[in-house]
Amino acid sequence: MAIRSLTARVLAVSTVWAVVALVVIGVVISALYRQGSERGFQDLLRAQLYNVINSISVNEKAVLAGSPQLGDLRFSQPQTGWYWIVEPIGEFDTPPLLSTSLGSAKLPIASVDEVPFDIRYERFYTTKDPFGNEVEVAETEVVLDIQGHAARFRVAGNRDVLEADIDRFTRNLTIALSIFGLGGLGVNALTILFGLKPLDQVRRSLEKIRAGESERLDGAFPREIQPLANEVNALIDSNRRIIERARMQVGNLAHSLKTPIAVLLNEARVLEVPHGDLVKTQVDAMQTQVQTYLSRARIAAQRGSILARTEAQPALERLVRVMRRLNPEKQFSLSINPQGLILAMEQQDVEETVGNLLENAARHARDQVWLSVRPAPEDVRGKDQGRHWIVLDVDDDGPGLDPDQIALAMKRGKRLDESKPGTGLGLSIVNEIVGEYQGTIELSRRAEGGLRAQLVLPAAV
Repeated sequence: MAIRSLTARVLAVSTVWAVVALVVIGVVISALYRQGSERGFQDLLRAQLYNVINSISVNEKAVLAGSPQLGDLRFSQPQTGWYWIVEPIGEFDTPPLLSTSLGSAKLPIASVDEVPFDIRYERFYTTKDPFGNEVEVAETEVVLDIQGHAARFRVAGNRDVLEADIDRFTRNLTIALSIFGLGGLGVNALTILFGLKPLDQVRRSLEKIRAGESERLDGAFPREIQPLANEVNALIDSNRRIIERARMQVGNLAHSLKTPIAVLLNEARVLEVPHGDLVKTQVDAMQTQVQTYLSRARIAAQRGSILARTEAQPALERLVRVMRRLNPEKQFSLSINPQGLILAMEQQDVEETVGNLLENAARHARDQVWLSVRPAPEDVRGKDQGRHWIVLDVDDDGPGLDPDQIALAMKRGKRLDESKPGTGLGLSIVNEIVGEYQGTIELSRRAEGGLRAQLVLPAAV
């Protein structure tokens, strides 16, 4: 799953890198320490080996003689894994010399074919002593006198000492790197959070703009972010100027058409009845058409603006009060749950859209009209990721519509009831306004009877 947070991404990458780096460092240091410890162990055995060589000689009876003093009590304590051995080789016939720690036991040795001597005529190998200890053996062969008497010298050391030292070092290294790693991750996290704090400030400023609490990105931003803030502010200013210019042009057009239409209506009143009624009907239709296209132009000019916000409760309460005064014989009820919902629409568009639906509902309702507002469910929200939506239901207890009638009602200029006044443009206008905001409108028959008009409109967060 993709990580959408920039802070989380940076923290995740830096954390993974730090953990991998510390693990690699720990493994490398442990390997280097093991190599160094093994070399040191072999150097110790070599030193002990040459101490033994220097302590052994051949006496006048052609017998090995000497008592090495290596300064280590482990060579005199039994079964410690620390031994020295001197054995005659060739025709030199004499009893071997052994350390007290080995006693009369035999130490297994590796064949020369398996572990040959190096250029210094030394060899090192690992074996098991008779007591189960794993020991490292240092071995060489030396000619002891001018008669050619030679002996093989061996010194063995218990590898448990080496392994214990390496384990102790590895354990301490792990603890140290863990503490350092945790501290480093904490400092790294604080550094990243501090470094990305200006971006969080930008996010909060944008949220204030969307919430209507501010009109610009305010604040002192770092040099790297300031150009972005300047461009966003310039875009907001440009958007506001475009909207204002479009509104002014729409207003000018509406004002310029108002007088000619009024003149035509006045002239229609003085004409003879059939001709006057015809002219008046067409002028009314023309006035409605002009108003419709002016509204569409105004909506298109401000579409997508983050500055379009209308609080649902006061706007809808005002519409319901108007409907009650115009239709005193009908009951209108309004339900908004939860309170405080905000539509991402111009107030005029909200009033025109919902007002048309309430007017249609009042025209066909027997006694009651219901208007309910609520947040859209998850399946509706999924139609546009990242946006929030509000559902408005306008219900009435009238006769309702069949599916074919619903399809016909959504067509421009189609009227299902010619006995009632109107141009047949109401639902079409609503559909166009809702479409400009990427919303939807749906008509359906209520289970209790009557018609339900459901709007899905964008919400301002």
